[in-house]
Amino acid sequence: MASVSDTRVQPQVSQKDAADQNFDYMFKLLIIGNSSVGKTSFLFRYADDSFTPAFVSTVGIDFKVKTVFRNNKRIKLQIWDTAGQERYRTITTAYYRGAMGFILMYDITNQDSFNAVQDWATQIKTYSWDNAQVILVGNKCDLEDDRLIPTEDSQRLAEELGFQFFEASAKDNINVKQVFERLVDVICEKMSESLESETAQISNHRNNGLHDPPPDGQGRCAC
Repeated sequence: MASVSDTRVQPQVSQKDAADQNFDYMFKLLIIGNSSVGKTSFLFRYADDSFTPAFVSTVGIDFKVKTVFRNNKRIKLQIWDTAGQERYRTITTAYYRGAMGFILMYDITNQDSFNAVQDWATQIKTYSWDNAQVILVGNKCDLEDDRLIPTEDSQRLAEELGFQFFEASAKDNINVKQVFERLVDVICEKMSESLESETAQISNHRNNGLHDPPPDGQGRCAC
């Protein structure tokens, strides 16, 4: 599923990308899910447009950087690829903090990976901030003949959890770019809503202050 790395984190980032400070926003994104669902393949397809079937499980955590243009903004994405095995869970959950978006992935040919979605969603709620956005992704949709998870079941679960949902294939490059673009757009939308709400609150506070009655003994006629 993933390329070999270790717990010290060896980022697959070019010096140019790492040093690039010319951006409007930087979003930290995490790809999570059970081992062997295709998280690393998904990241490599998006970041490098490459696919290699000869992957082994990620050890610890790794990341890539990619800069995108959305809504007239230059956005730098720091995308973390996490290990799915239980023994690395303490390491990976430490990276949830500060993440603005999650891709929660399962394998449409693996029932256990789908059954674990609820547990992964609970971890997001426990370890990340309240406004983190999540997209549920059913990977390996190219293996339709081996499908065990009906699309309808996944859509129903996504609705229950309040997540958006895509089926995708890193191998055939189906919906990979679309998943990341949608996640970035949703984060931008929530940021805009939050900014508008804060602006409205400040405006209301100022307007209310203009109409507050003066303290006793002030602003009254002294006759």
